[in-house]
Amino acid sequence: MKDIIRQLEAKRNQAYLGGGQKRIQAQHQKGKLTARERISLLLDEGSFEEWDMFVEHRCTDFDMADETVPSDGVVTGYGMINGRLVFVFSQDFTVFGGSLSEAHAEKICKIMDQAMKVGAPVIGLNDSGGARIQEGVASLGGYAEIFQRNVTASGVIPQISLIMGPCAGGAVYSPALTDFIFMVKDTSYMFVTGPEVVKTVTHEEVTAEELGGALTHSMKSGVCDRVFENDVEAIMMVRRFFNYLPLSNREKPPIRPSTSKNDHVDLSLDTLVPSNPNKPYDMNELILKTVDDGEFFEIQPDYAKNIIIGFGRVDGHSIGIVANQPLVLAGCLDIKSSIKAARFVRFCDAFNIPVVTFVDVPGFMPGTSQEYGGIIKHGAKLLFAYAECTVPKITVITRKAYGGAYDVMSSKHLRGDVNFAWPSAEIAVMGPKGAVEIIFRDEKGDPEKLAAREAQYKAKFANPFVAGKRGYIDDVIMPHETRKRILRSLVMLQNKELENPWRKHDNIPL
Repeated sequence: MKDIIRQLEAKRNQAYLGGGQKRIQAQHQKGKLTARERISLLLDEGSFEEWDMFVEHRCTDFDMADETVPSDGVVTGYGMINGRLVFVFSQDFTVFGGSLSEAHAEKICKIMDQAMKVGAPVIGLNDSGGARIQEGVASLGGYAEIFQRNVTASGVIPQISLIMGPCAGGAVYSPALTDFIFMVKDTSYMFVTGPEVVKTVTHEEVTAEELGGALTHSMKSGVCDRVFENDVEAIMMVRRFFNYLPLSNREKPPIRPSTSKNDHVDLSLDTLVPSNPNKPYDMNELILKTVDDGEFFEIQPDYAKNIIIGFGRVDGHSIGIVANQPLVLAGCLDIKSSIKAARFVRFCDAFNIPVVTFVDVPGFMPGTSQEYGGIIKHGAKLLFAYAECTVPKITVITRKAYGGAYDVMSSKHLRGDVNFAWPSAEIAVMGPKGAVEIIFRDEKGDPEKLAAREAQYKAKFANPFVAGKRGYIDDVIMPHETRKRILRSLVMLQNKELENPWRKHDNIPL
């Protein structure tokens, strides 16, 4: 018995050391934590239950039989974040560069299967050199097994990916299939083909950072949802982010106590919208003054800035927020912003998170680049997302809601539950100037007549009352009442039941 205990202790110590002290030091010198250090920071102290610590690879080719390390380059198990269950895997770059073998993949699949059974999220800490070349197709099969589970779990349990080192080739598709991707500046990158392959095939000279670094994916491609300065900040922010999410699609998000007063009135909102309809303002001000404690976890803050998405709370309950941003492109909807918001709305709908939409949109972005890029189909994604969404939907029109963009932004016609407008709201097919020039094109030569017509159009449509007459707006509210009215609406909608017709799956315009 004593011999077995000694063997157990020796194997545990070997597993804890991973690739050895030298490689651990090399990891630290790069500004990176080890796989186990990351897990200990992510999970509540003492809550981690490790699985498959003694798993080793089964490869015998290329002298691999002589190189075996317990855990085989990935640490897996479950634990708690703020007392709530979560499954986690953390790739260990000190062991074979974190490369994925058949056994490595089996460990990840095992915790994903268990997470699905018990209804708990999966967080993946990715730091891997890719497929283990020595194992050939076995490692590729391992990736595909993980991909299949990502797809099966989609919309059932939240899946979060932290890219904390290299992630290349087939390895990038598992994070791409998860709900959120977070990256670390300077130490993480993602790409399908690396700089050397790019140079060989296209003759482009590009660094790994330029090709797939955190800033590239957060600002240009939109692949990354948030970027953090280092491993510690990334993990702490994920712990905070986790609090907004339910454990599965069978539950509602957790309720967190707030110091904000539910009947708080912020009179500064009454002057947020400028009297000049062409002057921008910052929609973030409205968001921060509406949510509990001014806390808003923005998603993709550096990508498609003309629309804002993220999570907040009202009276302790999680909400998803979608808002046009007048400071950027006047808040127009374009290809990137439509895709960004559509995916977010679908996530909220899948996980029982009410959607609050703040609208100030002059329309869809005109131009050949948008039309050639497929704005029709991409804009339809956002329309589709709102139309199929069955969670509580509350909409507040602050200023402009023109044309098809009015319809798309969670209008009453797309089963919006509660639709408010501020007194400054303008709901019309288009702005007064453009409308008058079309309706009264015969009077273009008479500026005075056109000015009079424009004033007439403004008097009729530059207000929320025409829509109010038809019941498309439930109420015109004072801006300072916004938080209170949203809260009351959420309380009223908490037991909402709405189901779409049965189907195998929808066919969103991809």
